[in-house]
Amino acid sequence: MIQIEKNRLKELKANFNNKRIAVIGDMMLDSYFWGDVKRISPEAPVPVLEVGNEFYRFGGAANVALNIQKLNGIPLPIGVIGYDNHGTVFSSLLNEAGITNGGIIVEDGRPTTTKTRVIAGNQHVVRIDKESKVYLNEEVEGKIYNLFESKLNEIDAVILQDYNKGVLTPNLINKIIALANKHNILITVDPKFNNFFNYKDVTVFKPNKKEAEDVLGMKIKSDEDISNVGKELLSKLNAENILLTLGEEGIAIFQKDKDEKRMPTKARKVADVSGAGDTVISTLTISLAAGADILEASYLANYAGGLVCEEVGIVPIEMEHLFNIAENGN
Repeated sequence: MIQIEKNRLKELKANFNNKRIAVIGDMMLDSYFWGDVKRISPEAPVPVLEVGNEFYRFGGAANVALNIQKLNGIPLPIGVIGYDNHGTVFSSLLNEAGITNGGIIVEDGRPTTTKTRVIAGNQHVVRIDKESKVYLNEEVEGKIYNLFESKLNEIDAVILQDYNKGVLTPNLINKIIALANKHNILITVDPKFNNFFNYKDVTVFKPNKKEAEDVLGMKIKSDEDISNVGKELLSKLNAENILLTLGEEGIAIFQKDKDEKRMPTKARKVADVSGAGDTVISTLTISLAAGADILEASYLANYAGGLVCEEVGIVPIEMEHLFNIAENGN
């Protein structure tokens, strides 16, 4: 069982402050229409939602950036939004949160990736996605790379946050990883199906169980399956560490030339798993940047992911809350 002494927790907590983390990937906006249904439309047999509340939240890589900020780090989000109303809302949210927009490129003709959820009472009625999955053109790809290159001397780590919405192209992935490795900047990756095996030579590669199953074409049913998957990913990706998240089964950590480690989930009750992956990669990365080893970083990330699952909706973890819970061990 992995534990961290209280003095070490205090040391890591102090080191979280002002760690600068670049977050490169698919910036998203989550839109919510919340209200009540009291009648059926006369135009079609569908419910009429009387909207009582409409609000917006960060999604995707932007939510990762917000998590970094809530952990007392300084995020640098790098990605693309559209020249549209949702892009304006996204920029306003950045400004309200005090997160820099210096890495955000506005691309005319490409929509701001937006997921709109219509909720009646506690019932999710429908989700409407507005997005483009087409890869960025070479010009915009070059702008993102140049932005990252210009910030190399200012950052402690980079997170590649891929939701397969076209920002992280194979060419851009390869160039960013090569540049970060050249300058000894730690790289963590939260992948999706596309580009999965392009993320070679990184510090930590963090797929979830389903992503690993999909890309390897198998079902993970046993401890032996988990071990085999971790070893195969280590070999194919040449990563320093593989962190495989297993939902209610916790996480499995694989390191080169070391024994596999397991950590049970820290969720005391599961209300909503939305955003848990974002919180895990954020906590893991800032912990490593703060001087934690992979086991210490995974320990804190596992706690953070469990705490987020106890909340309804996408809610970032606050640093004080995380360390209070980790210190008390409950």
